[in-house]
Order: sequence, then C-alpha cells, then structure tokens
Amino acid sequence: MSAINVGIIGVSGYTGFELVKMLIGHPVFTLTYCANTEGATTVSELHPALLGVCDLGVEKVDLERAAAACELVFLALPHKTAMQTAKGLLERGVKVVDLSADYRLSAENYEAFYCEHEDIDNLSHAVYSIPELHGKAAQGARLIANPGCHVTATLLALAPFLNHIDLSHPIFIDSKTGVSGAGKSPSASVHYVSVNDNINCYNIIKHRHATEIEQHASAFCGAEVNVTFVPSLVPMTRGMLACVYATLKTDCDPLPVMEEFYAAKPFARVRQTPPHTKMASGTNFADVYAARHGNALVAMCAIDNLMRGASSQALVNANIMMGLDETLGIPTIAYVP
Repeated sequence: MSAINVGIIGVSGYTGFELVKMLIGHPVFTLTYCANTEGATTVSELHPALLGVCDLGVEKVDLERAAAACELVFLALPHKTAMQTAKGLLERGVKVVDLSADYRLSAENYEAFYCEHEDIDNLSHAVYSIPELHGKAAQGARLIANPGCHVTATLLALAPFLNHIDLSHPIFIDSKTGVSGAGKSPSASVHYVSVNDNINCYNIIKHRHATEIEQHASAFCGAEVNVTFVPSLVPMTRGMLACVYATLKTDCDPLPVMEEFYAAKPFARVRQTPPHTKMASGTNFADVYAARHGNALVAMCAIDNLMRGASSQALVNANIMMGLDETLGIPTIAYVP
C-alpha cells in the first residue's frame, strides 16, 4: 500500500507528542507536517526525548501548507481553536481527526458547556467513534470526533450492561485521572505542591463530560441514560480508572457479559481481577472488569488517559477512516514498572 501523508497541528502538547511517537513508526502513515502557533522550531526541540529520532521542523500553522502536504491531519488543539482549524482543512479537502471536544456533542449540549459552535455544518457529519462500540463507523469519514479520556473509560465499562441495568435507578461514576489529563500548561491546580500526596475531586456532578457520557450512552442503547459523574485528580502522571456503579434488572453474570461483548475486540481486555492503571500505561488497551453484589453492579475500566483517552484512539480511528487494519502502529507494550 502506498504511503499516506499526515500531519499534526498542535504538536507541542502531550497528546501531540504521543502522536509523533506512534506516527514515526507507522507502516503506512508518513508524518510530513507538524505545526503549532509559533513555528520556527523542531519536534526534538519541543520534545527533547526525540532528539535524533524525529527532528522534523515545526511550522507556524498554515492551512494551505497543511493541505498541500497532507491527506489527513490530527488536531491536538483546545476547543474552539480546533473547530476553526478543522473547518479550513475540510474546505481544502483534507480529512481531520479532532482530539478536542468541538465535534463530540450536539450543538445544544456543546454550547451549554463550552462556547458558541462556529461550524454547525461539519458538526452534522462528524463521526464519534469508540471502535469497540461503533465498529467501522469511522471508515470513509471526512471528520472524526475523537472521544476523550473520562468518556472513553466510562462508556467502555458501562456499555456492556446498558441492557442489563435499571436506568430508572441512579448510575454513579467515579473516575480518577493522572495529572497529564490537565494538559501541559502550568496552573495552580496541577502545581507539584497541590498534587503531591493529595487527591481531590473537581467539577463534581456538573462536569461537562457527564453530558457527553449521557448523550452517547443514550444513543448507543436507544434509551435515556442519566449519570452522576465525579472525577478526581490523583498524584500520578498518566493513567485513568473509571468505576461505574449501577443497579441490575437482570440476573446476569458480569464477567461473561463483558467477555461476550468484547469478543474479538483487539484492544479491550477483560480481566479476572480489578485492573491497575499500570497494566495499560503507554498502550491503547482498555482493561475492563465487573462484579456484582446482589443487584448492585460495579464495572470498571483502566486506560492510559493520553493514549486510549486521546492519541492512540485517534490513530486507531484514523486507521479505520483510511480503510487500514485498526491495529497498525498501535503500541501494545505497557510502561512497566
């Protein structure tokens, strides 16, 4: 198969870094364009770990240049900036995988939590894709809305049981994330002295990702799903563990339900004991587990928030988009110890 030229806009951050690491070894995609808001640097100057591995120049964002160099572009940009960039790329015939929230929600839900949506036309055809749940929906798409970390981990724990739980009863989600989920920019909440030897909940109940969970869980099962979502920041660099608590309406055995649901899914691993975040660190794996106590269900999913929660899932979706095997170029060896 001939090479497919791809680019990254927003290469400076953690998710951009992870995309570079995977793309430089991809058997089909060739990384030909990297950009950020300033330019005039190289990938290895932004990410010194890549010195001698990838010294590709980093340009200031130029959509004409990106369109000339690439068939597909990954956007690792903040919300609002992403939709402005995606619109310009799509107008120039470039396919886009967007890692921001700009195309994940309905216009109504998006504007309730973010800002006015400036690209309604493209929102209507954006494909939201967690491959285990949405299959090959991304194949042939022009624009993929890549789900985020909290939502990916939660839906992968919850989805196998949506037909088995009583949706009239509360569904509680406790999702713990490493500090890299807050991004590379420094702030008081992610300062070392704020995070070290500490754990704290943030934006409880009203977190904007709760709406994303509800919208896509409801769409998946065809019934209204409401959740109470509590995210926590824990003192580790990367990793996420989402625990879902719900009430069963059927007499099911949780692990066999998960095993059947995720049969032949290469990146979902059903564990016989509760997973640790280190099991999936640096990979695209989602390690899931479930148990019951009477009619009380506990389902959980451990992922790497930067990988399965962002960059590696974006690359899986790009593989599917371009008609490739979804496993191409995707890391499977965890960062252990």
